[in-house]
Amino acid sequence: MDKGKLGTREVVQVGIIVKDIEKTAAAYAKFFNVEIPEISVTVPPAGKKMYYRGAEGTATAKLAFFDVGTNLQIELIEPDEKPSTWREHLDEKGEGVHHIAFFVNDMETIEDTLEKDQIPVVQKGAYEGGKYAYLDAFEPLKVMIELLEND
Repeated sequence: MDKGKLGTREVVQVGIIVKDIEKTAAAYAKFFNVEIPEISVTVPPAGKKMYYRGAEGTATAKLAFFDVGTNLQIELIEPDEKPSTWREHLDEKGEGVHHIAFFVNDMETIEDTLEKDQIPVVQKGAYEGGKYAYLDAFEPLKVMIELLEND
C-alpha cells in the first residue's frame, strides 16, 4: 500500500494555537473529563538550535498535550512574542488549528521532496529525543504539516 510522500498516512497530532493555554487546557480537560495536563515550555536540548524561516530563533511556547486516541494527541500551543510559526499563526489567523503531525523516517529527504512540491520548511528544531520540522502546506492542504522524527 502506497503511503504517500511522508511514508505514512497516520496523523499523530493536531496542534492548536491558543492565547491562554491555562484556560484552554482547563476547557479541554473538562470536555474530555480528564485532569489538566502538565504545561511545559519548549526548550531545545543542549547544543541544539531552533530555526525560523532560515535564521536561528529564540522563540518558545507553552505546550499541553491531551492523548485522545491510541496514537493521537491534541497539542495546545501558546507562543511567546518572538518570531515563530506559532506567533505568526496567532497574529495572522488567530486561535485555531495550526498543524497536523506525522512521525517519519529520514526527515531531511522528506523535507527535500516536499520543498520541490512548493511546501517549504518554515521552522525546525529539536526536542528531547528527536527533532521536528514545520512545513507550510497551507496553499495545497490548508494546514501546516509537522514532521516528527525520534532518535
